[in-house]
Amino acid sequence: MTAAPSPEARIFRAQRPLILASGSPRRRKMLADLGLDFEIVTTEIDETAKPDEKAEHLVKRLAAAKAHAALVTKDDSWILSADTAVVINSTILGKPGNNEEAAVMLTRLAGHRHEVWTGFGLLNHQRNIFICHAIRTEVRFADWPPEICRAYAATNEPLDKAGAYGIQGLGGFMIQEISGSYSNVVGLPLAEILTEMLRLDIIKVVQS
Repeated sequence: MTAAPSPEARIFRAQRPLILASGSPRRRKMLADLGLDFEIVTTEIDETAKPDEKAEHLVKRLAAAKAHAALVTKDDSWILSADTAVVINSTILGKPGNNEEAAVMLTRLAGHRHEVWTGFGLLNHQRNIFICHAIRTEVRFADWPPEICRAYAATNEPLDKAGAYGIQGLGGFMIQEISGSYSNVVGLPLAEILTEMLRLDIIKVVQS
């Protein structure tokens, strides 16, 4: 699948073929909104955390696995992969399987701080380059009562999201405070990714 850039603006242009190794519509939109052309390759990998695995290590390991699983061509293409995890009190929260699980996660997060880690990878087989970083953002939920957590869970928005909320959607009201990258919580730490892409000459700025 090929994603077209947003017609409203084009800030960056890809210098090399770019592949997004993710089926996330949120990651797709963030890249398209910047004006980048890219293809989408979805992958199936085991995302289970290893015993006692830290979130920082988990998201980097899974980002690396997704990048290599999406290696469908050995030309000068660049593959961007990412994985996001939510952590509270050293416990990694994955994606809820149903509304009840989502409500339990949200109730646990309510009134507390948690961490959001996103690992991202950039892979080019022809150039034998692979880099991988993990970015941390701290988020605090307001102290919402269980009935509000259940009401938000019932919207179904939480079902495909780590930690059971979408900061860019309805779930934004749950958040009282954020420290660090907003886009990292959505699923791509854009400042860090674009910095690496510019350094590696994957993209360039469109001159006005």
